[in-house]
Amino acid sequence: MPREPVYLTTPLFYVNAEPHLGHTYVTLVADVLGRFWRARNRPVFVLTGTDEHGDKIAQAAAAAGVSPREHADRVSGIFRSTWDAAGLRYDHFIRTTDSYHVAFVQKVLADIHAKGDIYFGGYRGLYCFGCERFYQERELVDGLCPDHRVAPTELAEENYFFRMSAYQERLVATLEANPALIVPEGYRREVLSLLREPIGDLCISRPKSRLAWGIELPFDSRYVTYVWFDALLNYVSALVHLGRMELWPAAEHLIGKDILKAHAVFWPTMLMAAGLPLYRRLCVHGHWQMQQGKMSKSLGNVVRPLDMKARYGMDAFRYYLLREMAFGQDAEFSEEALVARLNGDLANGLGNLASRVLAMQQRYFGGVVQPLAPEAADHALRAAFAAAARELDAHIADLAFHRGLEAVWRALDHANKYVVETAPFTLAKDPVRLPRVGAILHELCEALRTAAQLLAPFLPETAERLAGLLGLPATRLGELDLPWGAAFAPGHRTLAPEALFPRVEVSAA
Repeated sequence: MPREPVYLTTPLFYVNAEPHLGHTYVTLVADVLGRFWRARNRPVFVLTGTDEHGDKIAQAAAAAGVSPREHADRVSGIFRSTWDAAGLRYDHFIRTTDSYHVAFVQKVLADIHAKGDIYFGGYRGLYCFGCERFYQERELVDGLCPDHRVAPTELAEENYFFRMSAYQERLVATLEANPALIVPEGYRREVLSLLREPIGDLCISRPKSRLAWGIELPFDSRYVTYVWFDALLNYVSALVHLGRMELWPAAEHLIGKDILKAHAVFWPTMLMAAGLPLYRRLCVHGHWQMQQGKMSKSLGNVVRPLDMKARYGMDAFRYYLLREMAFGQDAEFSEEALVARLNGDLANGLGNLASRVLAMQQRYFGGVVQPLAPEAADHALRAAFAAAARELDAHIADLAFHRGLEAVWRALDHANKYVVETAPFTLAKDPVRLPRVGAILHELCEALRTAAQLLAPFLPETAERLAGLLGLPATRLGELDLPWGAAFAPGHRTLAPEALFPRVEVSAA
C-alpha cells in the first residue's frame, strides 16, 4: 500500500533582508521533518523560495540604486546559497518573479474575477507601507501598526477587492469542524476570535501610479496585484508547474505567528474562491527574541546562520534551536545558552559516550566487536532506547522537537550510567571477565548506532560521522527496523574515537 505523502512548505522569504534566524528556524523545521519522514519511507516534498514583489522591494532597490529585479535576483540568490551551505534540504525553490508563477496568479485572478468575487470600488483606509496592507482602527495598538509601531498613512484610492467576507461563515465552520487545521491549538482559537467580527473584503490591487513592481492584473493593466494575493498562491503554483498536484491534499504550511492572519484568513478564503481544497495543516511557530527584544538590523542583533556554523558547527546550531524552542511559543536566543548546550548535552552527553565506548573497543579488542551475552542491565539499556524511539515518533507528530530530543537524551544518559554501573574498565583487569567486557561494549555500540539513527534528522552530519566511527555505511542510518545486535557481524571493526563536539572554552568576562 502506498505511503501517504508529506508536502512541507516554508513561507516565501521577503527579499528586503538577507537570511537571519527567523528564516533559518522555519527552514530548519522543514528540513528536519523532511528527513524524519523520508527515513520512515514517506514520500516528501519540501518547497521554499522568495517573495519578490511589493513596496518594500521597490524601496530597497531604489535605495541600492538598482532595479527591483536586480535587487531580487541578488537577495534571492543569497537565500538559496545560504540554505545550500547550511545543509538545509529542499526539493524546489520558487520565486514569485518566475514566469510560471506569474501566469498562474493571473489565471486565478481572472477565474475569481469572472465568478464575480472580485469587484472595483473606492476605498479610504489606514495603510502601513511596512506591512503593505490596510488596517482597520480596531487592529491598531495605540493608533500604531502592531508590527512596525508607526502610525499608518491614510490613503484614498480606487482599487479591486476580493469578496473575502462571502467566505467568512464557511471558514468558521471549517475551523470548528477541523481542530487540527491550525496548530498549536491556541492559534486556531485566536483566528476564531478574529472571525467573530466581520472581516470585510480584501483590497487585492495597487495602482501602478504608486507601485509598478508587481504582477499586473489580467483584467486591468493600470493595477498590480497585492503582494499577499500573489505570494500565497506559490504553494499551488509550484505544484501545477511541476505536475505534482497530487501532493496538495498533503500540504503542511510552516509559518511564523506574525503571518497567521494572511495564512489562516486570506489564504483559505482565496482557496475557497478558486475552488481548491484547503491545506492539511497550518503549523505556527513563535518568535525568537534577544535580550534587547525582537531582532532587527537597526539594533545590530541579527543572527546569521552561516556565522553560527563557522563558530560552532551547523549541527550544534541546529540542536540548540530545536531543543531551546517549544514549537508555537517564543524563545530567547543567546550564544551563551548555545555554548552551554554544546558543552553539556553534545560534548559531555553524546560526544563523551562515543569517545569512551570507541576507546575501550580499541584498547581491549583492537576495534573488533565481540559477541552479545545479554544480562538484566543490558535489557534495561535496550528498553531505554526503544522507549526513546517510540517517544520521538509521538513528539515529532506533534511538532514537539524539544521533547523528542529530550527523549533521546534520556536514553543517552541511561547509556552513560550503564557504563559506570557495568564498569567494563574495571572488569577488563581480569582476563576471565573479558567476554563480559566485550558484550557490554557491543551493547554500547548498538546504543550509539541507535542514537545515530534517531538523531539523523536533527544532527545529520554528526549521525553520519558516528556511523562512520562505528564502521557502518551511512545507509545503515535508514534501517530503522534493524534489530538490536544485527548491525555488527562477527569480525566487524570500529574505528578509533574522534571528538564529535570539541568543547568551546568560555572566556571569563
